[in-house]
Amino acid sequence: MAGVRVAIVGATGAVGQELIRILEERSFPVASLKLLASPRSAGSTLTFQGEALPVEALTAQAFQGTDLVFFSAGASVSQEYAPAALAAGATVIDNSSAFRMDEEVPLVVPEVNGHLLDEGPQLVANPNCSTTILVMALAPLRRAAGLRRVIVSTYQAVSGAGARAVEELKAQVRAWLEGRPLEASILPYRDGKRHRPIAFNLLPQCDRFDELGYTKEEWKLVHETRKILGDPDLPVTATTVRVPVLRSHSESVYLETERPLAVEEARRLLGETPGVQVLDDPEEQLYPTPLETSGQDPVFVGRIRKDPFEERALTLWVVGDQIRKGAALNAVQIAERLAAPRGWRG
Repeated sequence: MAGVRVAIVGATGAVGQELIRILEERSFPVASLKLLASPRSAGSTLTFQGEALPVEALTAQAFQGTDLVFFSAGASVSQEYAPAALAAGATVIDNSSAFRMDEEVPLVVPEVNGHLLDEGPQLVANPNCSTTILVMALAPLRRAAGLRRVIVSTYQAVSGAGARAVEELKAQVRAWLEGRPLEASILPYRDGKRHRPIAFNLLPQCDRFDELGYTKEEWKLVHETRKILGDPDLPVTATTVRVPVLRSHSESVYLETERPLAVEEARRLLGETPGVQVLDDPEEQLYPTPLETSGQDPVFVGRIRKDPFEERALTLWVVGDQIRKGAALNAVQIAERLAAPRGWRG
């Protein structure tokens, strides 16, 4: 096969546009690229390899003649249209929550459980962005010393809530500078009963609460981490917080291992892991921040330290660009891993 006939559903969104850039950056063997979005975006154009490509309205017939379809338009869209793409013979890599917890669908971070792609599944789920960032740091430590418990608090950028949330943050900053009230209509989630400003603020809620007081985003971290690591009983406790940062999610991670791990060993293990970069020098105030890591491929880890009261516990500070490794890059890496069993080549 001389290249891959690719389609992107949700091409005009942040992740869709990042997919286009990454396919080009990594020289993925694209024979043709079909850009699909809602009818309101149809007729616009996006650029790939110097060529302006039209955006087409998404229909069930749009997948004819495609080999690979990236879905990045929300769970309801994936549930409605992914079966049509599969029926057309395409491989589907889905970035929504639609199929993540389906026992028949692999949920994959290639550096962690990429072996699940060796059999060439037709449908693969991309994890939640916060989960991807978390398991990249957990996996090498778990392989070396086991894992007994994880407690994670996230500091999530507004771009994780969509382009409108980004624009609202910018508008609130301008309003504050001009002495006007801060108007809010998006966060903590769009159709909630109450909205709060994010500028100069923190919102300890990402998505809806359930009857136990946890949000959907927090349960994604619990269930998806267990599935990716292959440990269905792993105790994971999550608190997700929206912060006034434009891009890149950060996470404070407490973990207990089966055997003690020295800080130096943890730094070495993480530093040897593909896709992870250690920035950890307290004397030089070296640690990752969202501003510095935005637009970067690796997941960055710093502030690696022992818990002073539990010899088998470590605390980490983990930062990653949630649009790249947390979504688009991970999806393209899945496609690259599927290239051999599919016979895809340039």
